[in-house]
Amino acid sequence: MKNWWRWLIAINLGILVIGVLMKVVNDVPNLTYLHLLVDYHFGFIKRALIGELLSLFMEKVPPSAVFALGSAIIAVTLLLYLRLFQNTFRFSEASLPLFVFIAGSPFFFKNFVKTIGYFDVYGCALAIVLLLVPATSFGFVILAATGSMVLILVHHLHTLLYVPTIAAIVIVRFFLVRRPTRFELVVSAALAVAIAAEFFLMQVGGVVRATPDAFRNYLLSRMTDGGTATESISNYLVWFRSASEEITTTLGELPANLSVSWFYVLLVVLHAPVVRYFRNSISALASQEHRRIVVALLVAISLCHLVIFAVVYDYSRWVSAWAVCMMLMLHAIKQLPAAHAVPLIAPDDKTAFRLAAVLTLIPRVGIVRPF
Repeated sequence: MKNWWRWLIAINLGILVIGVLMKVVNDVPNLTYLHLLVDYHFGFIKRALIGELLSLFMEKVPPSAVFALGSAIIAVTLLLYLRLFQNTFRFSEASLPLFVFIAGSPFFFKNFVKTIGYFDVYGCALAIVLLLVPATSFGFVILAATGSMVLILVHHLHTLLYVPTIAAIVIVRFFLVRRPTRFELVVSAALAVAIAAEFFLMQVGGVVRATPDAFRNYLLSRMTDGGTATESISNYLVWFRSASEEITTTLGELPANLSVSWFYVLLVVLHAPVVRYFRNSISALASQEHRRIVVALLVAISLCHLVIFAVVYDYSRWVSAWAVCMMLMLHAIKQLPAAHAVPLIAPDDKTAFRLAAVLTLIPRVGIVRPF
């Protein structure tokens, strides 16, 4: 059965490659293309940092840049995760089942391929970096805070999407393993306030300072493909929508989204072996205080994702992001002192293999609704 787990890894890799090829051949980027065109031409606005950086190198942006840039960041994130898994669990026959459940989950890299061009993967990449770099000095906290502020410039939803997980990683890796000084606590609190202030300032000051027609015409001037422009440009009004309009639209989509919520529950159930391992890893922590703080952090991360559900209706993306955050938190938890070792998912566990095989054959979760 050990070789069968290797086959599941190969199948997952094949699905990733096929997914990228299908996106490049069949998909016409719409909103994701506009994200690379919007810059600071009319002044500072939300979710325009990537477009601004591209504008420094190219006057016009081809639609292919969505797939090139998206594939590159996914590949980098995958390589970073391979290193993280090696650091945490070590690649061996014993750890292969856990690797299949996490890296091969339809919540994770397969869904990043489905959402190529969206900025969710950037938050995941930063979180993995923070799980890899040493957390022995206060520079770790400053790196996390700086990275979080850049993430919010990339897309303000990262404030609730990945920044809470990044904060949890900082708490687990830095504040729970050493006694912070008063200076470090004060500066950390100031950095947290600065991150919150950045988000609220973006909500107020990050609006487009141009008429819709002027904004639309500028985006058209940065496009290289007329056919793609016709399909993509209709999404430009997203930059003019208020938070109240977003919530109204989300509430309108709520019945349709809730009607398929059973699918997400089913997917979590299919991850039962890794969920059980996660629970056992928390129970095995040597400190009761650590256990309580970890549980509180997991609840806080989940609540932040619930807030996103109330504002933007891309539910499949948000559920996937929540699952990825939970998986990354597993790596953080494994860096805390444990009272005893936790057995990995057994390679000869037939039930676990069947569940992993089903998850392997699910190519993605989706963006708004499953598939």
